[in-house]
Amino acid sequence: MTSLIRSPLFLVITLWAAGLGAAAQFAKIVVIFPELQAHYGETGAISGYLVSLISVMGMLFGLVAGVMAIQIGVRRLLLSGLYLGAAVSAWQTTLPGFEWMLASRLLEGMSHLAIVVSAPTLIAQFTTQRHQAKALTLWGTYFGVAFAGIALSAPLILEIAGLGGLSALHATYMAIFALLLTVVLPAEDRRAAPPWPSFGDILRRHVTAYTSPFITAPALGWLFYTLTFVSMLTILPTMVDPAQRAFVAAAMPLASIVASMTIGNVLLGRFTAVSVIIIGFALAIGLVLVFLLTGPDAWLFIAIFAALGLVQGASFAAVPQLNASLPDRALANGAIAQTGNLGNALGTPAMLAVAATGAATGLPALLIGCYAIAIAVHMALARSRAKAQATPVSGN
Repeated sequence: MTSLIRSPLFLVITLWAAGLGAAAQFAKIVVIFPELQAHYGETGAISGYLVSLISVMGMLFGLVAGVMAIQIGVRRLLLSGLYLGAAVSAWQTTLPGFEWMLASRLLEGMSHLAIVVSAPTLIAQFTTQRHQAKALTLWGTYFGVAFAGIALSAPLILEIAGLGGLSALHATYMAIFALLLTVVLPAEDRRAAPPWPSFGDILRRHVTAYTSPFITAPALGWLFYTLTFVSMLTILPTMVDPAQRAFVAAAMPLASIVASMTIGNVLLGRFTAVSVIIIGFALAIGLVLVFLLTGPDAWLFIAIFAALGLVQGASFAAVPQLNASLPDRALANGAIAQTGNLGNALGTPAMLAVAATGAATGLPALLIGCYAIAIAVHMALARSRAKAQATPVSGN
């Protein structure tokens, strides 16, 4: 039994399941957002902060969480995030006043960040190089799986347990996985832990991360992915026949997950992760060109999300492929959290503004521009890495 729970497969699945809890920190609010608005009354546009405050924390402190992982240990950061998330959800079960609920979402942003930085770092650490790509492709599905699960179960939970029911269930889930991972995760050797960095050191770490073509590459590609992913989930279903909207809204993220776990894994067995990312963006450009020429279509939108599924899994697989050391991987995952939250925060308003102009070419042009820039950035960083690796003094 001990050998089973300490096996890499069990650890990877458990860490992925913990990631579902992190994604649910968004989903548990998004799915019942109208009911929460009704509960809190006339809060107006500020009610949107119930969703976005987690993203704000990620935008500001994504890379800081990577630095924290280096300082206190990746295992400790993960467990801190899980226990904090359980405590915050337990408090939200009481449906505190609106201002206190907003404050709790800030705390939850810290919990979310700790989990999404540390869990993929540990997954890469516990898997062999042969299996890293598949394990991190699985990790890349955590957001879509959690949203689908909560969307399907929320009506029944609301009926049985009321508005606080989702938070109560989430608190229980987080507490279970916090305790389980406390038991099964191997202890870390902290005897050689570096001294705590100063504010200037943290700023220098940001410069180091975002100027390194190894550390920053997954994050910069991820920025352009997140600029369009959530916003397309919001906007594209409104462009098809009303009878197809519910089907399209559910099928798009599922197509992304299926493509990531099937075609994505096959391609990752034959090409580098960065190459698979570029293939995914290129396929998406081709499909958006079809959209531009033929107009909206339900199956075409689903196909676009399937193409983006290749980007989804390969972006996380690129982190250990490009970065050999645990500190660099932690920084890379922190940068992904930072740019991902930035993309989520900016993407939907930008796409809504373009769609509001009524120009038929506006939305496709925005998508093609994002994906073309992403490909150009990845190709430029690949050239920088080749130059760095050809130099004997390279640090990577």
